[in-house]
Amino acid sequence: MRDQLVDEFVDAARLPGDDLAGPALLLARIAYPRLEPDQWLVRIDEMGRAARARVRAAAGTGRRERLRVITHFVFGQLGFIGNHDQYDDPRNSFLNDVIARRKGIPITLAVVFMEVARRADLKVEGVNFPGHFLLRCPADPSDREDGRAILIDPFHHGAVLDDIDCRRLLRRHAGEEALLDSRTLATAGKREILLRMLLNLKRAYVRLHSFPQARDVTELLVALDPTALTELRDRGLLASHLRQYAAALRDLETWLKLSPQNGDEDVREARTQVWDHVKDLRRRLASLN
Repeated sequence: MRDQLVDEFVDAARLPGDDLAGPALLLARIAYPRLEPDQWLVRIDEMGRAARARVRAAAGTGRRERLRVITHFVFGQLGFIGNHDQYDDPRNSFLNDVIARRKGIPITLAVVFMEVARRADLKVEGVNFPGHFLLRCPADPSDREDGRAILIDPFHHGAVLDDIDCRRLLRRHAGEEALLDSRTLATAGKREILLRMLLNLKRAYVRLHSFPQARDVTELLVALDPTALTELRDRGLLASHLRQYAAALRDLETWLKLSPQNGDEDVREARTQVWDHVKDLRRRLASLN
């Protein structure tokens, strides 16, 4: 992982404003080091202009009508769909691949939709729903027809969800006891969306045993959220697996210093395992001197 990419990604993620496409395309350089974001931003701009033209030509001007037009354009005319058959394919997390293949997972399809909607003058925000990222057209009291918030599922052709749909989806991903409340329907800002994209990508690479790429993802995770102790630990474990012993020891020793010493049973067990790993790494490094 090049330091330049880490710096560019973090800088783009911290820029004010709602632009998600820029940092999301920089993220794709994990797999495509020579990728130039501008060529893909041009394609998003073109989709946004086309959507805006269709909105202006529509008979109605209310939020639901504008949403309907943009939804039909993105999922109908452009043909963006959820990749059900290859959900764990890392390409589903790279915005350039999602645009080129018209396939993705909920969060990357959501990014495409938000970027197109923003260019068509419709505010749509991300929702950090457990296990299945959603979209929301926020409530608007000035909308005389229907000012309520509108929830959208980007993985299923932009379907509009009611409370019953959301409870059913929540039970599927979080269990029967999960409650539909303000936390499960919390708005996701730019940073939260990028972190979730990175976590999805990390899991995909780990499942494929693509450990060098998984470690690259943890570099971006830790840079974007230095308080993410789990990612610091995982970066160390991945470095150890790749025989980068000095880097692994540095991360795991830091994790031991920062993680709570009097946590629950799971935390204590994790500390014991990491401490055993640290001792092994110290022996390995000592044998090399």
